[in-house]
Amino acid sequence: MYRNNYSIFKFLSKEIIGIFLLMNITIAIAQVPGKADAIYSGIPWFDQNGNIVSAHGANIIKDNGKFYLFGEAHSDKGNAFEGFNCYSSKDLYNWKFERVALPVQKSGKLGPNRVGERCKVMKCPKTGEYVMYMHVDTLTYKDQFVGYATSKTVTGPYEFKGALLYDGKPIKKWDIGTFQDEDGSGYILIHGGEIYKLGDNYKSVVEQVNKNMTSGFEAPTMIKKDGLYYLIGSNLTSWERNDNYYYTSNSVKGPWESRGLIAPEGSLTWNSQATFVLPIQGTKETTYMFMGDRWSFPKQASSATYVWQPLSVSGTKLSMSTYKDAWKINVSTGVAATVNGTDKIIENTDSQIKYSGNWKHLIDGNTSESKCDEKEASFSVEFSGSEIALFSYVGTENGYAKVVLSDKKGKVLLSSVIDMYSKSPLSTPVFRSPILKKDSYKLTVSTTGEKSNWSDKRKTDYGSTGYFISLDKLLIKD
Repeated sequence: MYRNNYSIFKFLSKEIIGIFLLMNITIAIAQVPGKADAIYSGIPWFDQNGNIVSAHGANIIKDNGKFYLFGEAHSDKGNAFEGFNCYSSKDLYNWKFERVALPVQKSGKLGPNRVGERCKVMKCPKTGEYVMYMHVDTLTYKDQFVGYATSKTVTGPYEFKGALLYDGKPIKKWDIGTFQDEDGSGYILIHGGEIYKLGDNYKSVVEQVNKNMTSGFEAPTMIKKDGLYYLIGSNLTSWERNDNYYYTSNSVKGPWESRGLIAPEGSLTWNSQATFVLPIQGTKETTYMFMGDRWSFPKQASSATYVWQPLSVSGTKLSMSTYKDAWKINVSTGVAATVNGTDKIIENTDSQIKYSGNWKHLIDGNTSESKCDEKEASFSVEFSGSEIALFSYVGTENGYAKVVLSDKKGKVLLSSVIDMYSKSPLSTPVFRSPILKKDSYKLTVSTTGEKSNWSDKRKTDYGSTGYFISLDKLLIKD
């Protein structure tokens, strides 16, 4: 996504950032390994080591029976390139950290204090080589181009090769996507609807097959079904979510016809921005999984989350008419299913919840909410079970909250910072613990006095206007 030269960026030195990241790692080591039984959107995910899954602007490829997720690593202090991570999974629920597939280079275009975004990996059918593409830039977004890296193995390490060339020149654009057609042809997608066909070895461009056809249209991604191509993109709203839209065509070369939004207007694509659509082809059917990012500037490492939803594809119609907090996918059959929970509900007014600080308990019709922005205010609940989920009324005045899960002896099992801001207010899960051994635990949620907030070069402010944290209800699984 083009960031419009943020005026608030105050980038630390490499040494200070290293110390900050080391502190995060130290916290994460105490966490419990992740274990999930479904795809949960809008909450932090944890890998096998209990660390936050950090892979934004991502894509997934399937290789030898496994799914590999590639995406941006981040810090919580700026937008400088921190490397591209690789994770693997057999079920799309539980992710194993494999490695930093492409680390920060010692110097050069992907060296310190540069930008690397939206990495996408494809396997070249002719050479068997894995090729990664990305947007490369300066921190001020004045040296943008499409770069590429290669590896003999899917997990890497990938070797950065520089700019992808077309007619001997770099493609000097920012947001990118990729598409691999049924015949093995590879394509680079660019904001504005530009499409470039790759050569047989995937290391150069041989043709621009579609020219710029609209303004904005960032975060491009494309799928194909029954001979029809669907090209999805996002409006240009900085880190803010927006209503994503799409075009269809019988040919990659167009002409393309505008078809409207992929989710209900005003839902802001369920508070996300497209990054990829993964076809999950099984023995019974193919489910198309929309992959979106829910950005959280500046705490992209700890608080940005993912919105993965089943996407309906029928004729010329793409749609995500309803939002699924949780859903299952059988990767063998390709069949998606709704999660039917029987969790115990603890309302925000329940005496089991202990509040500390000056909390407001609000009732509006059939809904109620407890909220507070007082420094170091908190609420906690002791419970017996194997899993806990936190639902909040996310809104424009909400900030970051710290969540701590501890066992009955007081040992911290998991600590996370979550973002309760949303331009489109609604009640939604913002945290769910991994599945634990059934026992007694304590969940504590507290204010941080921080918020998701940023500015652009025109001094326009975006994001939250306050520091409130909110509780709607808690769900406990036996």
